[in-house]
Amino acid sequence: MSLYFLVIGAVLLSLIYFAIRANKARQLKYIEQYHFHNGIRRKLSQKHPQLTEQQLDMVFQGLKDYFRICHQAKKRMVSMPSQVIDDAWHEFILSTRIYEKFCAKAMGRFLHHTPAEAMPTPTLAKTGIKRAWRLACALEQINPKKPLRLPRIFAIDGLLNINNGFIYQLDCKKNGAEGYCASHIGCSSGCGGSGDAFDSGSSDDSSGSDCGGGCGGGD
Repeated sequence: MSLYFLVIGAVLLSLIYFAIRANKARQLKYIEQYHFHNGIRRKLSQKHPQLTEQQLDMVFQGLKDYFRICHQAKKRMVSMPSQVIDDAWHEFILSTRIYEKFCAKAMGRFLHHTPAEAMPTPTLAKTGIKRAWRLACALEQINPKKPLRLPRIFAIDGLLNINNGFIYQLDCKKNGAEGYCASHIGCSSGCGGSGDAFDSGSSDDSSGSDCGGGCGGGD
């Protein structure tokens, strides 16, 4: 009889495991195929009028990347490494009913936005940016400790010349390099300014001295 219950238990556990995997795959597919409402694009375009339609597409694809990373991280903090993607996320949140429906289908929970200055401790923000780096590199098959290029969500502010954006450099020893040393993130902690993982190549601390917001927690 005990063997019978062991077999039944093993079968039930297998069914639960595959059901969870199937649900996760459905959620990730929903994120990738999601179409953002035109009103959200229009609001972002008003905030960043210099962006072309193709560049707006890049920003919203970056937002999808970030949502996929938050999905992978479950309820652990993931800091936002891009100002323009953070702006897009904020406009999305303002469409409350649409955003709530998205979160329910994509995450199975409400995905909160936590500004960097509202995080309980600097350590949480530092851990969050390291996690963002590792998961973004994994998403794009980049070696996080020896990257040959930046993941989209780390590269986009520089590519689009976003005012007050977060600029990351692969070669931080290069003369005149400005921004944060992206390749250091996977080796030590830090979020901005003088942190080891985010050593700034610029003496001007006003240029991107913080990370953006972050996802974490849920109802």
